[in-house]
Amino acid sequence: MDFNISTYLSLLGALKDSGYAFQTFENFLIKPEKRGIILRHDVDLKPINSLLFAKLQEKEGIQGTYYFRAVKESWDEDIIKEIHSMGHEVGYHYECLTTTKGDFNLAFEDFKLNLNKLRELVPVQTICMHGSPLSRFDSKDLWKKYDYKDLKLIGEPYFDIDFNKVLYLTDTGRTWNNRKISVRDHVSKKFNTEFKNTVNIIEAANRNKLPQQIMFNFHPQRWTNNKLEWSKEYILQNMKNQIKRFIIKN
Repeated sequence: MDFNISTYLSLLGALKDSGYAFQTFENFLIKPEKRGIILRHDVDLKPINSLLFAKLQEKEGIQGTYYFRAVKESWDEDIIKEIHSMGHEVGYHYECLTTTKGDFNLAFEDFKLNLNKLRELVPVQTICMHGSPLSRFDSKDLWKKYDYKDLKLIGEPYFDIDFNKVLYLTDTGRTWNNRKISVRDHVSKKFNTEFKNTVNIIEAANRNKLPQQIMFNFHPQRWTNNKLEWSKEYILQNMKNQIKRFIIKN
């Protein structure tokens, strides 16, 4: 089965054996590795799963970036601080135009409020949009009116990475081939890569067929060795994917 912890560890091992260095998004912006991996994690749900990822990475001497939403399903202050204490980066996973129903002024105030709350717990240098696929509002549009760099933030992946140079791989929709089911978690890129599953990525790494720089985006809530939790996630995600296909089509 894909999307389990064993497969995830095999992926990390293959990437390490292929000579990649691992960076947080913050460190990538400051000094990118020529052959580097950014491990991004969107903590949409089940922050305890993200804590497991963080511990596994720490054991391997790897650092990643974790973006927390300002909702109870994601925001766990003890876990936020523990992940940061391991040397990982923590950032804000904002969805302000969704929560304020498109009111730009309210959204910016909400953004600043949540950013400051997170900064009371840990240092925050980068942010990342939460897609909110069922909403008609794209929270990235907030930056058409405001500038996040005015808030002493140095980057947002969708604006500050050249995805013609950095391959973007995301498990959105519980698949790596997600063009037909990803409402907002996609980028313009020159790479023509198609991976049916994580094993395909591992095989490409073993054959040295991956680009020099890659950003992975993981949603840790869908990665588990627990068969019951794995099955629940599989069923629920398939239902969500049908809804997202309808949204994209229409």
